[in-house]
Amino acid sequence: MDLFDGLTFLSILIECAILVIAILIAARNGRAWGWLLAITFALFVLFDGIRLWYPSALPRLNAVILLTACTSMLYAIWLIYQETGKDRK
Repeated sequence: MDLFDGLTFLSILIECAILVIAILIAARNGRAWGWLLAITFALFVLFDGIRLWYPSALPRLNAVILLTACTSMLYAIWLIYQETGKDRK
C-alpha cells in the first residue's frame, strides 16, 4: 500500500465516522436530512472502497454511485437550508 492508498483508506475511516454520526443525528432528532447524510457517506465509503480495492473494475458503477451520493447530499443541504430559513421568521 503506497501513500495515496493509505490516504484513501484514512478517508474511508473518516467517512465511516461521519456515517455513524449522521445516523445518530437522524435517529435522535428525526431529521430526514440526517438519513440523507448517512446515505451519502455510505455511498462515499462504497465508492472509495471500490476505487481502493478494485481500481480497474466497475468504473460505470462508480460513476452512478458518485452521482447518487451527490444528489443525496444536494437534497440534504436543501432540507437544511429550508429548516434554517424557518428559524429566522
